[in-house]
Order: sequence, then C-alpha cells, then structure tokens
Amino acid sequence: MAVAETLTLRARSMARAGIGPGAAALSLAVPFLFLHIKYQPGVRVPLGSTHLGLELSDAAVVVVGLLALREGVRAGFAPLRPALPLWIASVALILWIFIRSGSLVHLVTAAKFSEYALLAFSAPLILRRRTDWELVAAATVAWSVVATCFGLLQFLGVHMADAWAAGRRQPSFLGHSDFAALSALALGIGLAAVLLASRRVGWAGVASGGLGLILSGATAGLIGIAAGTAAFLYAVSRRRRLAVRDVAVSGVVAVVVAAGVLVLRAGDFEHFLRFVHLKGRETQTANIQTYSHHALLAYIGYRIWRDHPLVGAGWQASTNPGVVDPQLPAARKKFPDVSPLAFPTRDHEWGIQNAYVQAAADLGLIGLVIWLAPFALALVLAFRANAPPGAVAAFTILSAMGIWGGQGLVAGIPLDAATWLGFGLAATAVAQRSQAAPQGKWPR
Repeated sequence: MAVAETLTLRARSMARAGIGPGAAALSLAVPFLFLHIKYQPGVRVPLGSTHLGLELSDAAVVVVGLLALREGVRAGFAPLRPALPLWIASVALILWIFIRSGSLVHLVTAAKFSEYALLAFSAPLILRRRTDWELVAAATVAWSVVATCFGLLQFLGVHMADAWAAGRRQPSFLGHSDFAALSALALGIGLAAVLLASRRVGWAGVASGGLGLILSGATAGLIGIAAGTAAFLYAVSRRRRLAVRDVAVSGVVAVVVAAGVLVLRAGDFEHFLRFVHLKGRETQTANIQTYSHHALLAYIGYRIWRDHPLVGAGWQASTNPGVVDPQLPAARKKFPDVSPLAFPTRDHEWGIQNAYVQAAADLGLIGLVIWLAPFALALVLAFRANAPPGAVAAFTILSAMGIWGGQGLVAGIPLDAATWLGFGLAATAVAQRSQAAPQGKWPR
C-alpha cells in the first residue's frame, strides 16, 4: 500500500507540472516492472492449496491501471476505439488461458499473466500528449542505462546479484531474456529519438540498448532485432521518405549487436554445431549445453502438443510431471548425447523455454493462434500510425517475438511488461493518428 500511495502522490506532483498523472505513474513504475522478482519485496497471501505472490511490480501495474481508468472517465475512452480488434484478441487470449487453467495454482499464474495486460489497455488512455510519451520514454532509457551499467560491471568480474563468470553473458538485475527485452525497448526509443526527432539524447538509448542486448547474449532475440529493424524503417517510411542516414544508423546498430552477441556466445555455438553434427559429434557430458537443451525441451513440448493438438494439455501443464514424464522415454531415445541433467525431473521441471511451442503444448492450436493474434494486430496498428510511438512499437513487438523464442510463458516477468507495453504503444500511436499533424507531432 505504501508503494501505491507513493506512486500516486508523485504522479499528482508531476501532474501539477503539466504531465498527466497516469504517464507519471507509468514512468515511476518502470524500475519495478523491469526488475527481477527476487529483488522486490513482496508478500505471500495464502489461497487455498497455494499462495498469491504480490510484489512491487503488481502494485505498480494496478496503480497505472486505476489512473488510466480515472483518465478514461474524465476525458473519455475514445483512444481505445481505433485498436478495438487488438483488445478483442487480447481478451480472447486471457479468457482462453483461464479456461485452460486446470488447478488453483495455474489460475493464480493466469491472473498474474493477465494482470500485465493492463499496461496495454492503459497506454492509450494515459499517453495522450507528447510530453506524456516522452516522460515514459526517458524513464525507460534511464533505467536501461542503469541495467546496462550493472550488467557491464558483472561482465568485468564484479560479483553482484546473480552475475555469471567474467567475460560471459550477464543477467544484470533482470535475467537474460528480460535484460534483452528492456534493452530492445530502450534501443527502439533511442532510434526513434535520433532518426525521427533529431535529438542527440537519443544516442543514450541506442548505446545502452545496444550494449545491453550484447551483454544479455540473448541469441533468440537476434532474429527479432533484425525483423524489428526492418519494421522500424518501414514505420519511418510511413511518415516520411527514408534517408540514407536512417538505413545506415539502423543497419550498423543491428550488425554491431549481432556481432557482439555472436562473439559472446561463440562457445555455445560450437557446442550447437557439434550437436547437429556439423562440426564433429557431441559427446555426452555432465554439463547442460544451451542449444541442445532448448532443442530437447522443444521436442518434449512438441510431443505434448501432438497428444493434445486442438486445445492443449492446459495452461502451464507442460511443467507438470504427469504430462511431461510420459514423453521422456522418446526424448531420451531422440537425444542420446544430451546430458542427463538436461532432462526434466520431478525436482526440476525445466519447462519448454519457447513460448510458441509452449503455447501449442499448453493451449493447443487454438491457443497458439490466439497467442499470435495480438502480435499481428498490434503490428498492423503500428504500421498504420504516424505518431511517434508507432515505430518504437513495431521494433519492440518484433524484438519481443524473437526473445520469446528462447523464453517460456512465465507470469509477471519483465518480458511480459515489454510485450504488453509494445501493444499499448501501437494502440497509442494509432489513436493519435487522426490528431497528429502530417509531421507526426502530438498535442502538447
């Protein structure tokens, strides 16, 4: 409650300075949304046979949602109307997750996952002016700078939080995939500031976002970054003619990020080449190798989906021993050279670690289509818009889609926040399209 009251009071203070209270609350919520749960104080509320975990990030999301509701009542809910298909698809996803939740434990995680959807619904209501969006963008870049500096110190050998060995990829204070998600969002903001608004301060977002992506070493995000860069340039072309500088800056940044990640993960790539028999043959070791492990878990997810093709095994069922164990004999036969530690056990259910495979395994073909629908619709909205967040939304959404390729569906993580914020920015941009001048400027 103290956190909620603090956020509300600071939001009101910023409102007196000409900034909407909702935008102020969202900017103040950024550090909580992009912080690993283990570093957040929280409470555990008993709930039947399980418990409900409430962290600072939950309070932040609720405050933002309440202020968005207040803004809608005060100024109207018209900004939500242009993105109606996105809202329908998002609600359908949430409903299907609840329908396919087979236990109280899974209902709790479904509620937690759905809670972050408030960020998407809130964005068009609270980011009505350019100053509102710029404040949130500045807060995101500032937090990215902090996260990247933290990760850089870990890379140099300072043992903080869950630092990996010096010289290896680092989690910062988020986790590898979540660090990549924050960095991608900051990079998109930085590129938009530099190329669309001609603001030198945008280079802070480009530098912190690019370096953060390298330090996170999230190779699953590289495809997303490449696609996001192309989408960003397309969104820019919808507002004005592309210049050589646009292509050069975006291309160089994407190449540098890709090169940095590939160098940092060279050892893992060598193991993967051995795993697919392109460079010798992988021999069984006691160590878990990243890419063979992901391939193993994806195969288990595929077999779960094959047994439940239409509606899936149930939300988060791919972590249940009763669902996973029957697939293990076939998996061991398929992957004889993979470390025994890589296989799920009742003491350590690894999960699928690929959101798309997990969506199919847990939610079936129906769920996979519903999971992908908000991404597709948000991209359409981002491409239609000519307001500033459109290009950032396109970059963020596709980057997140890439990162989800190496991350399972986990409720309440920063990648959830980045994804729903990307949807919200797309809706915000298309809502402002009719109000924006041809140059794409918002009302102040």
